Amino acid sequence: MAKDAKKSGKSAQGRIKVTQIGSPIARRHDQRETLIGLGLNKINRSRVLEDTPAVRGMVLKVQHLVKVEPAA
Repeated sequence: MAKDAKKSGKSAQGRIKVTQIGSPIARRHDQRETLIGLGLNKINRSRVLEDTPAVRGMVLKVQHLVKVEPAA
């Protein structure tokens, strides 16, 4: 199971840590709303989230504003 999780980029526990590294100023409104949906609204704020397709889609939308790593 863990081997398959590594191939898909998912952590073994199914959780990821998302940290905001960019400002939503001068970005589209939907990108700001996506950050809020992820629980982020200030630079360097982090959240540990379930690794689901919905969360992955949100992260992909704002990938230039966030850093993603496996949860510890």
